[in-house]
Amino acid sequence: MKPVKVGLMGLGTVGGGTFRVLLKNAREIARRAGREIQITQAAARDYDPETVPGIENIEVLNDAFALVDNPELDIIIELIGGYSPARELVLKAIENGKHVVTANKALIALHGNEIFAAAQKKGVTVAFEAAVAGGIPIIKAVREGLAANQIEWLAGIINGTGNFILSEMRDKGRDFEDVLAEAQALGYAEADPTFDVEGIDAAHKLTILASLAFGIPLQFEKTYTEGISKIEQQDVIYAGELGYRIKHLGIARKTPKGVELRVHPTLIPERRLIANVDGVMNAVLVKGDAVGPTLYYGAGAGAEPTASAVIADVVDVTRALTTDPENRVPHLAFQPDELSDLPVLGMEDVVTAYYLRMNAADQPGVLAQVTGILGDAGISIEAMQQREPAAGETSVSLIMLTHSVQEKQMNAAIQKIETLDSINGEVTRIRMEQLDG
Repeated sequence: MKPVKVGLMGLGTVGGGTFRVLLKNAREIARRAGREIQITQAAARDYDPETVPGIENIEVLNDAFALVDNPELDIIIELIGGYSPARELVLKAIENGKHVVTANKALIALHGNEIFAAAQKKGVTVAFEAAVAGGIPIIKAVREGLAANQIEWLAGIINGTGNFILSEMRDKGRDFEDVLAEAQALGYAEADPTFDVEGIDAAHKLTILASLAFGIPLQFEKTYTEGISKIEQQDVIYAGELGYRIKHLGIARKTPKGVELRVHPTLIPERRLIANVDGVMNAVLVKGDAVGPTLYYGAGAGAEPTASAVIADVVDVTRALTTDPENRVPHLAFQPDELSDLPVLGMEDVVTAYYLRMNAADQPGVLAQVTGILGDAGISIEAMQQREPAAGETSVSLIMLTHSVQEKQMNAAIQKIETLDSINGEVTRIRMEQLDG
């Protein structure tokens, strides 16, 4: 059988890794795919040939649009990232009848509905395993491995930079800004770390996972997003004393009223396996009604781990080249005409538990005032600590863990607590999840 010809857009970290892995494991990959897979042309404006040995043997174009117009190519791999021109290139490749493999989570989260509709119309596949959690085969697991289940919820550490920062804050007692500077020096975080530390990157990935899990259209704009830049060292310490760890989680849950889509710092019990995922590693916990909770762990970024997922997609597409388009695995797990209009809940309608920390005057009656406000709002307290004031200080830290309550009730209670003369500054609020089966 004749080889499958592939065009590669982008020769950066992941693009270079993909080229190297495909070259190194060519024989093994061909044994799995049933035919040889060859990258015969690439497109890149800037790359280092020394990091991509063997690239001198193929044509490298400056113009990616010329690559997607090449009639000899069967599959296009898009690894340039970003929204544009990636969107235009992918749509052009689809228009030309080519299958597409991408690692671009931002592209899929924002433009996936349009892209998948175009692919469906042309009878081609758009594969995107590498767009979520790097080398972890989480897309295939949710879309295919768990197809017998109704997915109840999923929760993931899906940004390695944020997880590295929180791990260092806990293990070494360092402050956020200090660890962020190191993450940038190590190449884990960009010069502008907003996408990582403010949760945008994780929200892109969560949007994709939720669509696969619940059969809803991609709706990035409805995903609640909160970062970790306001997490203080004292909160990491207090959480540990209470038997919890703080993780930056993406959480999607199906409820009778709709779907929760939220990214935020979260206290989870330290005994949970996912609470012990440290450094730049990723993990996704998925709860299905038949299988129960399942955990997927591994490298969420990096040249070769991500290349592993990219090439797995190329193999899948190769195997299905001669398959009737109507009988391929649907892009978003469910048949396109079976996607649900289940609403995405606003954050005020989400029900969860909370960690609260407030700086209170060290005087009688303050605790009664605070608990009275919480009680009036229908919020019950699970645990409470009052720290001893430091020498010469006239205020103390009050730490409370609450039972589950609707967020709008908690918002109203916090607003009232912050108006008390005995409370100094804002109340720190971190959501809590048990993540049990």
